[in-house]
Amino acid sequence: MPGRAFLKHLSTNTCSHSLSTRKPTAPHLVQKHQQRITASRSQPTRRTQPIQASFSTASHGSLDSIDDEIDFKIDDDLRSQIEQMGIQKREENTLEQLEATTSEAESKGEVVAAFVGAALIFGVGIWNTLGAEKAQEFFAGYLLEQSLSVDNLFVFILVFRYFRAPKADQDKVLKYGIGTAAVLRLVMILLGSELIDSWKPVLLLFAGILLFSSYKLLASGDSDDADDEDLSDNGIVKLCRRLIPVSETYDGASFFTMQNGKRVATPLLLVLAVVELSDVVFAVDSIPAVFGITTDPFIVYSSNMFAILSLRALFGFVNTIMSELKYLDKAVALVLGFIGAKMVADFGGYHVPTTTSLGVVVTTLAGGVAASLWLPGKAGSKQ
Repeated sequence: MPGRAFLKHLSTNTCSHSLSTRKPTAPHLVQKHQQRITASRSQPTRRTQPIQASFSTASHGSLDSIDDEIDFKIDDDLRSQIEQMGIQKREENTLEQLEATTSEAESKGEVVAAFVGAALIFGVGIWNTLGAEKAQEFFAGYLLEQSLSVDNLFVFILVFRYFRAPKADQDKVLKYGIGTAAVLRLVMILLGSELIDSWKPVLLLFAGILLFSSYKLLASGDSDDADDEDLSDNGIVKLCRRLIPVSETYDGASFFTMQNGKRVATPLLLVLAVVELSDVVFAVDSIPAVFGITTDPFIVYSSNMFAILSLRALFGFVNTIMSELKYLDKAVALVLGFIGAKMVADFGGYHVPTTTSLGVVVTTLAGGVAASLWLPGKAGSKQ
């Protein structure tokens, strides 16, 4: 019971007790006291109501505030746990992707190493059967063709990106492309060898092609925007679009599909056609380059084949290679210029030894790689 109400109750009982002990000679006084007591009984309740209400409100407010703090703390802890779980999940996904990428890179690296080892064994076999000079010609042609194939793959990547070729189907395009390239290059090498045997001045034409290619590579600026290059105005792309009716969308890994009751090519066949024609254009540079080292069609073709057979395995590394080896193009340009000049000298009667050609090719390409690795600041500025 509140203190003030208790005092009122106590005073009421006391007064009633004292009045009851008095003499009944003053009834009007007793009645007056009783009326006053009755009137006072209702007043304490009105005065204590604000206090009780204030206490009740304060109690409820404190409880609500405590509940809010508890809820906020629970929400904050839960949010923190969710964020930590999300970070942990992202780290796990990143680790899985890194492991998958590392595993894939190791697998492709093993394939590349296997092809390089096969080329070395083949070269040693030529050394033992055909002599040192033929082996040196093979190694020089192989190194030159391998360095030129890097540019081939870079163009293939641009084609895949431009046509948005599904990543799962790109290997199929490369497989068919390499198979077709092996046949086309054999035809071009046999024709080139026949032309050289029947008409020597064709070597000057080949030399002119190499010197012009060297000039273009040396004079070309930085390829910062190569990844975003628009191929819509490319002559090869325009020709293929004009000759091949193509559906609007891909149909899995199929080269053909049915559209409006008609059999039409899918964009994947268009990609294959562009890749094939691009390789033919590159062969116009690379085959004369090897002919500049040797006119033996067997050496020319074998060095070409060992270089292009590793293209599928090299494909996964080309993006990194082209971004890191910024001076490789310039080194290749110098090699092409040297071979072009060598062909002119050979036509004029001055023969450059094969050992000299091999030394220039190896030294120049190694210098381009070394410059790219040892001068990362300048190389990176071109990005």
